[in-house]
Amino acid sequence: MDMNMLMKQAQQFQERLSKMQEELGSKTVSGSAGGGMVTATANGRGELLSLTLERGVVNPDDIQLLQDLVLSAVNEALRKAKQLGQGEMGKLTGGMHIPGLF
Repeated sequence: MDMNMLMKQAQQFQERLSKMQEELGSKTVSGSAGGGMVTATANGRGELLSLTLERGVVNPDDIQLLQDLVLSAVNEALRKAKQLGQGEMGKLTGGMHIPGLF
C-alpha cells in the first residue's frame, strides 16, 4: 500500500473521529435510582451534566441511602454513556476494536 494513501486514510479517520467525539458531546443519556428519586444525566463523552434529587429522598437522618442512590444513578448514566460511545465507535471502525478508543 502506498504510504501517501495510508497517511490520507489516517487523516480521514482522525477527522471522522473528531466529528464523532463532538457529536457525542451533544448526546445525552440518563440513569436513575430509587424509582426515579435520583436522576443523573451525562453526555456521550462520559461527562456528568446534571444530577436531580426529588425532595423526598433528602433525609438528614439517612445520608447513606442518598449517597447510595446518587452513586447508583451516576454509575448507570456513565455506563450508558460508555455504551453510546462504543456503539458510535463501532460504526466508525466497522466493528473492529482499536485499543485506547473507548
